[in-house]
Amino acid sequence: MKKKILSVFLAAGLMVTSLAACGGSDQAANTGDAGNAGEEEVVDSADETQDPVATLIANTEGTVDITLWCSETEQYQTVMQKLADDFKAQYSDVDFNITLGAVSEADMKDRVLEDVEAAADVFVFPDDQLEALVKAGALNEVAAQYTHDMNVDDTEATVEAGKYDGKQYGYPFTASNGYFLYYDKNQLSDADVASWEALTAKADELGKEVGCEVANGWYLYGFFQGAGCTLTENEDTSNNCDWNSETGLAAAESMKDIFAAKSFKSYGNDDLLANLSDGKVVAYVSGTWNVPAFSEAYGDGYAATKLPTFKVNGEDKQMCSYSGYKFVGVNAYAKNTGWAMLFAEYITSAAAQQKVYQATGEGPSNKDALAEASSPALDGLAAQSEFAQLQRVGGKYWEPAASLGANILEGKVSQQILDDAVAGITQAPDAE
Repeated sequence: MKKKILSVFLAAGLMVTSLAACGGSDQAANTGDAGNAGEEEVVDSADETQDPVATLIANTEGTVDITLWCSETEQYQTVMQKLADDFKAQYSDVDFNITLGAVSEADMKDRVLEDVEAAADVFVFPDDQLEALVKAGALNEVAAQYTHDMNVDDTEATVEAGKYDGKQYGYPFTASNGYFLYYDKNQLSDADVASWEALTAKADELGKEVGCEVANGWYLYGFFQGAGCTLTENEDTSNNCDWNSETGLAAAESMKDIFAAKSFKSYGNDDLLANLSDGKVVAYVSGTWNVPAFSEAYGDGYAATKLPTFKVNGEDKQMCSYSGYKFVGVNAYAKNTGWAMLFAEYITSAAAQQKVYQATGEGPSNKDALAEASSPALDGLAAQSEFAQLQRVGGKYWEPAASLGANILEGKVSQQILDDAVAGITQAPDAE
């Protein structure tokens, strides 16, 4: 029965391929319906042994063009090119032209929505971008799969994060899009990394650097959330935020004291890597994308753990974080929809996710691949997971939050500064 359903989906995929020029948001919404509408008739007459991939190959003529957009990092570009080559070798009866493009995952939604029809056929994106991509008609629904079942093979949380309005739009790819504390255990003890106060004091003593990019809303959130403040997104993508409360002011005062330490630095990623390679940084908040840099810099001292605590009104508070997942999506205007979806499935398989983990350090969402993965970074991510939340925040959050972080970093904390920041964070979204 499963192969019959897949064959129906294949037929729908081929139909969409031939109608790509007529697509759009309606096309994306109707892809699954087209398959379901013809399911009963096709199932009744289908051959039990029909292979959907063989059918796809038999119905393919000429060169199949697929464009893939993924992270610009050297590790990602290398491993994804290898996966593309492996895919071509596996289906050697077909002439493929698979082209890789380098696009930061943070910018993926904006790049795709600049011109959906001209965007990549297949692309990697973080979970918080899924809703906007679906609403813009940029993603094909994953109505069925050719070779494996994500509902069985991938973690439930990852699969669920790839859904919108009950329908699946993302192929689970990684489950490690969060942050934690890297540190050099040859220079810092467990007690040193337990709190920001202890960490900065020890780094001051060593004449070294520690820190977090606090002039960035992604990380600044962790302090306010940990202190007991709230930030939530409304249906219209505006935000609710109480960071200008009494608790928020106390948290900002605590941050100001921590950030004032000589050892504390707020580096962007490029500056972090430069100083890390010079041996200056002995602990820093980052994510799995920087595994190669930290493991090389710290050698046998390479370690990771949950984020430190910090004191608010004399009470220890656990710094929180955002957690997230990455998905592979298929463009609703993909030139060869059937092949694009099979390619997306291929590069999110257990074997592919294991190769991505080995190349980048990012944790797999596939349960078998995850069972084979082990590293200090994933241990740190797991330890922090208890204090992590999915990123769900409207676009008006980022600029005021970055400005607020910069102000606190400069020692500027007042009720007015917090009021101004919250006014910016909670302003109405731009009219479309």
